[in-house]
Amino acid sequence: QVQLVESGGGLVQAGDSLRLSCAASGRSFSTMHLGWLRQTPGKEREFVALITWTSGSTLYADSVKGRFTISRDNAKNTVYLQMNSLKPEDTAVYYCAGRYGGTNTRPSVYPYWGQGTQVTVSS
Repeated sequence: QVQLVESGGGLVQAGDSLRLSCAASGRSFSTMHLGWLRQTPGKEREFVALITWTSGSTLYADSVKGRFTISRDNAKNTVYLQMNSLKPEDTAVYYCAGRYGGTNTRPSVYPYWGQGTQVTVSS
C-alpha cells in the first residue's frame, strides 16, 4: 500500500505563489509516477501535472503550463507543485496521486490518492 499526504494549500491573492508538497510512505516511491490533479465543486477531477520516475520527465495541462512546476525528491519521498502567478480559476482542492506502470493523465487510472489540500485564489 501507498499513503500520500498533501500539505501547503491556503488562501492567496491572484498573482501570488504557493508550493504544495506530497509526502509518500509505503511501497517504493522512487519507481512511482506521480501526478497532481485538482477538483472544484460540481466538476470532475482534472489533470494538472505529472512527473515520471524513470527520467523525471514532466507533463502539464495547458492551463498551468509556464506557471506551475512539478518536481520530486526521491530521497525525501516527496513530490512538489510550485504554483506561480496564481489565478482565481486555479481555486480547487489539489490532490497528489501515484501509479506504477505507464504514465497517464486520466484521473481514473491512479490507484493511490492523498486526502487533498484546498487552494483558494482571491481576485
